[in-house]
Amino acid sequence: MPNDPSDNQLKNYKATYPKPQVITTSNGAPIYTKTAVLTAGRRGPMLMQDVVYMDEMAHFDRERIPERVVHAKGAGAHGYFEVTYDISKYCKADIFNKIGKQTPLLIRFSTVGGESGSADTARDPRGFAIKFYTEEGNWDLVGNNTPIFFIRDPIHFPNFIHTQKRNPQTHLKDVNAMFDFWLHRPEALHQVMFLFSDRGLPDGYRHMNGYGSHTFKMVNKEGKPVYCKFHFKPTQGVKNLTVEQAGRLASEDPDYSIRDLFNAIEKGDFPVWKMFIQVMTFEQAEKWEFNPFDVTKVWPHGDYPLIEVGKMVLNRNPRNYFAEVEQSAFCPAHIVPGIEFSPDKMLQGRVFSYTDTHFHRLGPNYIQLPVNCPYRSRAHNTQRDGSMAYDNQQHAPNYFPNSFNYGKTRSDVKDTVFQTVGDVDRYETGDDHNYEQPRQFWEKVLDTGARERMCQNFAGALGGCHDFIVSGMLDHFTKVHPDFGARVKAIIQSQTRSHI
Repeated sequence: MPNDPSDNQLKNYKATYPKPQVITTSNGAPIYTKTAVLTAGRRGPMLMQDVVYMDEMAHFDRERIPERVVHAKGAGAHGYFEVTYDISKYCKADIFNKIGKQTPLLIRFSTVGGESGSADTARDPRGFAIKFYTEEGNWDLVGNNTPIFFIRDPIHFPNFIHTQKRNPQTHLKDVNAMFDFWLHRPEALHQVMFLFSDRGLPDGYRHMNGYGSHTFKMVNKEGKPVYCKFHFKPTQGVKNLTVEQAGRLASEDPDYSIRDLFNAIEKGDFPVWKMFIQVMTFEQAEKWEFNPFDVTKVWPHGDYPLIEVGKMVLNRNPRNYFAEVEQSAFCPAHIVPGIEFSPDKMLQGRVFSYTDTHFHRLGPNYIQLPVNCPYRSRAHNTQRDGSMAYDNQQHAPNYFPNSFNYGKTRSDVKDTVFQTVGDVDRYETGDDHNYEQPRQFWEKVLDTGARERMCQNFAGALGGCHDFIVSGMLDHFTKVHPDFGARVKAIIQSQTRSHI
């Protein structure tokens, strides 16, 4: 829209800084001119000693860092989390220690499968990653806008993502690869149904739920642990786009979600989410009919009700997108005392993979970048040096233990003790209750209209697939519910007849 805050950013900068600064080289030296290179005569060759040009061009050639393999395109915002209910009986984490406490945070929303230049309105899950700057270190809650995921074993992740990316020969998105993988991994059906329902096209980032997705562990001051899941629900309501709206916006405004978030915050229409937890005791986990650490499953709210904790408010846009959003790095390994890991295999796989990818994309000192550093809880460790180490902990010893008053530990942040038994093996989990919860999603979550739209969406996507893939997916849909398989099949047959 004309005169939106995003359209006036440059004009607002001019109003803030009415007097221009002298342009300099990167080492701070003032520049005589920035509009002509140094040459031998008006028509002569350029000189290698033009350090102004060299300074400019050498940096320009290196301005892009590796794009995220997934979640490449996104938007970020700053805000705070405020505690509104006491959950100290479940968790000792400093962030929750009193009602009214506020903790600054950064959030990054994203699409998952597309590249940085892809459309915001593609049918895709959305990333929902929060960095809480707590007084006991940064806590990164790295989730999505869905409470579940496509796979439950992390060994499948690279291959799954390959099916969402481009064919290695054609360099085109390949719907056959996508559905062929899901055909072989029916545990994905629950998430796939979410994706092809109305929820697969959220109306921007402000109108969607957020989930930690995984099962975590909370520990109170007495050392008693419980399992938990994290939920965020927007007070501004959940809204989704129609297929037609999403297609139109992909052409007219492919940056729709980024623009919508920026303009809302700039206008003072601050987005708000309420945070909830679900709690499951260890005893309940032992008796539950499903694996509580299976990220393809939800915990029924009737058995494990939502418990309100607080609210998240986004009230400030980044001043520089690259520094604060592109260079932001969220990692499930970044937890704080009171929050621990569960036996969720996908979560444990991410604990390694996220750290590893940040080292590749940003370097070994990525956590020293201002947007990633735990500025409310200074790091004291023996890590030194490496590329771009600008906070090298000065003259402190770089080893521990030592005799020179550097470093001590805290007994009250010890991880909870837990037992594990079983034979070490590679356990195939592909057939572990794949259809029950998708059936509940069909029967109890979707109304008649939503079922029809989801079936239409599936039929449209499967129309480009080989016959054996269509047949296999219809078989899966029928196992979820006979009406589901029959309706998608009928729509596909109708589409086929109309093309004859």
